[in-house]
Amino acid sequence: EYGFDVPRPLWSEQDPALWWDGAVAAIRSVLESSGVAGSDVVAIGLTGQMHGAVLLDAAGAVLRPAILWNDQRTGAECDAIREAVGPERLIEITGNDALTGFTAPKLVWVRDHEPDVWRRIAHVLLPKDYLRLRLTGEYALDKADGAGTLLFDLAARDWSGEVLAALRIDPAWLPRTWEGPEVTGTVTADAGSATGLRPGTPVVAGGGDQAANAVGVGAVRTGTVALSLGTSGVIFATTDRPIHEPRGIVHAFCHAVPGRWHMMSVMLSAAGSLRWFRDKLATGTEYA
Repeated sequence: EYGFDVPRPLWSEQDPALWWDGAVAAIRSVLESSGVAGSDVVAIGLTGQMHGAVLLDAAGAVLRPAILWNDQRTGAECDAIREAVGPERLIEITGNDALTGFTAPKLVWVRDHEPDVWRRIAHVLLPKDYLRLRLTGEYALDKADGAGTLLFDLAARDWSGEVLAALRIDPAWLPRTWEGPEVTGTVTADAGSATGLRPGTPVVAGGGDQAANAVGVGAVRTGTVALSLGTSGVIFATTDRPIHEPRGIVHAFCHAVPGRWHMMSVMLSAAGSLRWFRDKLATGTEYA
């Protein structure tokens, strides 16, 4: 567990360097505790928190703390997105209404409130894909996580030129998108030295935390549903075609599995509420 910052009410931010330091420590710990040599690892898959906004300059340096999935500052920006694209058209293209958790409202907020940062942006990544950049030197994004930005054409499984144009977001900032099992790069010499992994080890696209969780529990066929209780709570249902709820009440995203999509219902606090209850009323007590 590591911290995040709340510099103002409703804000939630994190330094991406924490993720890299955590990944390096975790990889080294796994290799040491398992007795497996880095040279025996045949491939790396990536997953992580969805919807965050990691803004980088042309040299790949972080421009500001990442704005996280649970940041709630962007209510006005969601209204602006609906107006710019059209509320029905937005759901028709992306499968989703404009909600504060998604990446697009965060970018619109930076556009309108931090113009100095906006002018310096050269790359936009999601959290796990910042780790990919540190591992491989490549800018890449899987289609499942991409669909959670509110900038994706759900049916086409790629960026929506119409939405990007409406929001004045430069398409050049956005990385190429890949299906979950596709190789997006290999571990660099520097990353190998830091982690203990073998340079040249393939790194596949992977998926956001919920899509990867669904793969792990077998929710990859139509009619299979997964329930996940973490900080947030999620119900995840796999589909074999891009379908969406006309009012955007349920999320619709691409799956990490090629040729699959999914619908997802989310509440922002599930086990997080249980933690609050424990910490306030039974400090130090085990959850059981």
